[in-house]
Amino acid sequence: MELGRTSSTPRTDSSLGRSISDGSTQSLSSILNNPNLGKSGVYSNYPDSSSWVGWWSSSTAISIPEFNPLSSATKPSDLSRSDFVPYISSILEPYQRFEDILHHTSKEEDPLLGGNAAASDPDAAVGQGDALVACLREVPALYFKEDFALEDGPTFRAACPHSNVSETLELQEKLSQYLDVVELHLVKEISLRSSSFFEAQGQLQNLNVKIVEGCSRIRELKETIRLLDKDLVDSARHVHGLNSSRSNLLLLQQKLGLILSVNQALSTLKLLIAAADCAGALDVIDDLRHLLDGGELTGLHCFRHLPDHVVASIDSINSILSEEFMCASLHHVRDVDLVILSKAKARSSTWMNGSEDEVKLDGEQTSNLRDGILHIVVGLLRTGKLPSLLRIYRDMLTADMKTAIKTTVAELLPILVAKSLELDFAPGERTTDGDVGGSSLASKLRSLSSESFVQLLSTIFKIVRVHLMQASEVKKAIEWIVCNLDGQDVDGKTNDSNSISNMTKNLRADVLRENAEAVFAACDAAHGRWAKLLGVRALLHPRLRFQDFLTIYNITQEFISATEKIGGRLGYSIRGTLQSQAKSFVDFQHESRMTKIKAVLDQETWVEVDVPDEFQTIVHSLFGTKPSSNGESEISQNSTLMGDGGLGQAAASLQQDGQVDLTVDIDRQTKSASMAGTLERNKADDIHHSHTNNSNTKERGKASAQSIAYRGVGYHMVNCGLILVKMLSEYIDMSNFLPALSSEVVLRVVEILKHFNTRTCQLVLGAHAMQVSGLKSITSKHLALASQVISFVHAIIPEIKHILFMKVPETRKALLLSEIDRVAQDYKVHQDEIHSKLVQIMRERLIFHLRGLQHMLQSGNNADDSDTQPSQFARSLTKEVGFLQRVLTRTLHEADVQAIFRQVVSIFHSQISEAFNGALKNSEAMPAESRKRLCRDTEHILSCIRSLPTGNQNESDTPNWGRLDEFLAENFGSETSQ
Repeated sequence: MELGRTSSTPRTDSSLGRSISDGSTQSLSSILNNPNLGKSGVYSNYPDSSSWVGWWSSSTAISIPEFNPLSSATKPSDLSRSDFVPYISSILEPYQRFEDILHHTSKEEDPLLGGNAAASDPDAAVGQGDALVACLREVPALYFKEDFALEDGPTFRAACPHSNVSETLELQEKLSQYLDVVELHLVKEISLRSSSFFEAQGQLQNLNVKIVEGCSRIRELKETIRLLDKDLVDSARHVHGLNSSRSNLLLLQQKLGLILSVNQALSTLKLLIAAADCAGALDVIDDLRHLLDGGELTGLHCFRHLPDHVVASIDSINSILSEEFMCASLHHVRDVDLVILSKAKARSSTWMNGSEDEVKLDGEQTSNLRDGILHIVVGLLRTGKLPSLLRIYRDMLTADMKTAIKTTVAELLPILVAKSLELDFAPGERTTDGDVGGSSLASKLRSLSSESFVQLLSTIFKIVRVHLMQASEVKKAIEWIVCNLDGQDVDGKTNDSNSISNMTKNLRADVLRENAEAVFAACDAAHGRWAKLLGVRALLHPRLRFQDFLTIYNITQEFISATEKIGGRLGYSIRGTLQSQAKSFVDFQHESRMTKIKAVLDQETWVEVDVPDEFQTIVHSLFGTKPSSNGESEISQNSTLMGDGGLGQAAASLQQDGQVDLTVDIDRQTKSASMAGTLERNKADDIHHSHTNNSNTKERGKASAQSIAYRGVGYHMVNCGLILVKMLSEYIDMSNFLPALSSEVVLRVVEILKHFNTRTCQLVLGAHAMQVSGLKSITSKHLALASQVISFVHAIIPEIKHILFMKVPETRKALLLSEIDRVAQDYKVHQDEIHSKLVQIMRERLIFHLRGLQHMLQSGNNADDSDTQPSQFARSLTKEVGFLQRVLTRTLHEADVQAIFRQVVSIFHSQISEAFNGALKNSEAMPAESRKRLCRDTEHILSCIRSLPTGNQNESDTPNWGRLDEFLAENFGSETSQ
């Protein structure tokens, strides 16, 4: 094969074609033989690798570019590197190829890195792959693309861009050269790796030989084993197989027995559930669960549905236990409801009075209830269903409570409506619906009288009490059962794994919580229905009489207390409703009393009236005082109806023989509440229409007194004062029996006291009574009576404050105390102003009479010498003073009379002495008769002054001694008749 020529040898077209033809027929098959065995062995005819390198490199044709000589004009000193750039660029590629070949050749000839060293020691070969890198540099990258295909148009145009024959031939020559370069470098790379490759090839040939030998040995061993099995092992293996079969048959027998027992258990479970024997059914279920949990039924396809069957059985047991629990917990009370309702109907229709026997659970019934639900609760604890059942029980208990109340109202209301229509309505009880017998439930409830409404509430209370007592006993029984499941179940046998006690520890909190929630929900439902009944009549209750409203209030309070004690929580909704209605009642009653006191004051004629004994009883019941035989006050030891005890003590005495919370006789309690406290005071309802007339009093058949006594002191009263006393007692009743509203009552009392004081001042001191009451004038009698009324109210204000503030919360006492103390101070100021007015009246009368003194002195010349009487001036003055003394003495207290006349005496002494001195000084020569008349007048006036009650004594023991006495002694010392 001709491998190529040098580029310098001229070649003809025939030689060029032959070279290309020979290059295309070259093959790489020769290089598959080990080139390292060339000098010894079958490959010795081939040259070594070093000779190949020279051969391939000599056959590479490199076209040397034509050298252009420099022009003669160019001087060496004028040359620069840029002048050589075209030349360098033209030879750069062949030069780089030359450098690569030279570098590769130096590696091959290196004794440390040469081919022979690589052949003898493959690990020592260095530079593997460098030849291929050089190859990639010499051959264009186009021919190494993975998708290289000459049939592809763009590829063909890129590989064969020539259009004439000569260029095509030159391209073929280049392709041949590229092929030679690739083969050369492949041979070199193979020579570098030939030792490992051919060593592996030799080992593979040895492995094939060993595999053939191993297969023949295996065939021999199989034959030997077959002979041994036939002669020695078959009999022993047969015995072992029989033993295994026996074991399997025994296991099969056990499985069949287990299947039989499970089938029998399922049949028994079905019968137990049908017979409602839940305890036995749960025992069977526990055994089945033990088998399922132990894995003994694993793999038995016939029992693949057993877990679902167990769950369904548990659900059936839970249904049975739930139904039994509901029946034991709820159904008993429904029969009791019918008994209570029938008795209530009989009482309403036959006008029965008195109380009826209370329905309550005795010890035997409680024990039977506990025994009845014992197995139910234990079963539900075993299934873990008790908390969810208690939630259902709570809903049913609530619904049952609502239904019982609704049924009671529906059946009892028509009878009570008919009964109410037969009675006369009180003015405040008349319904505003127009149609008293309206078809709506609300209109029927509003048409009831207060007595009928209380009877309805009483019946509802009894029914609610029965339901709550039953629920309470169920709650106690469940708590007892749960708390006694400690280590042992209640049947006395200890459970094995999941014991009831262990389950109870996990369920205890849920059970106890849901158990308490059920009873509280029932109480809350009863509160809601009761509050709804009160709300329907919200517009009527404020207009009721106090004892009627108090009856409703007390029975509601008793209902709240009883139900809250069972439920264990406060009923905020019903308390809010009751508090709201109580406040509305207080507000309405206050408004009506304010309207009434305004009307009474405007109609007051300020005439003294006799005080009926009923009003004295009111004062005695309020303040615990009564007049004794010697006129001193005593403190009553029984402090009675309206004191600290009062109705509360009376109500408490009714409960001494009954149960603590629920067995109070409501009929007797409400009857006592309606009678206590206000019984005596109600007798004085119409007293404000009467005036001072003993005959009128006797016509009414009532005893009376001229004054009302408080702490041994009598006060003369007018009609408005008695009405105010009556109203104050009613406010105190409200505070005592509605303690939650005590602060509101105090504010109302302050308001009515302020109005009474202000309006009294306007009517008497301001003389407005002359316009509104038709009085011709305001006399000292009117002022004295007004002073008595104001003094009485001022005297009882401290006691009223003491009584009212016993119920007031500490947080509000300071503010309310300042308010009521301010009112008391206003009354004291008013009282002083009345007394000052009485003194002013006497001063004005004195000034009026002193105006005629000069005329009296001038007329003394013509007077008869035998006339020894004082002048008209002195007689008129002393007459008026005497009249004032009689009025005040009969009306005012002695201390007040003395205080008033001390001022009158002081005024008389100063002004009369001043007037008389002026008269003497202005008359230069007063006639003797005039001097005698003046002396007699002075003596007459002094005699009157000394008789006035002032309580003062001077050093000479002369009563009411003063400047007028000095005037008499200085001017008429020798002429006095004394």
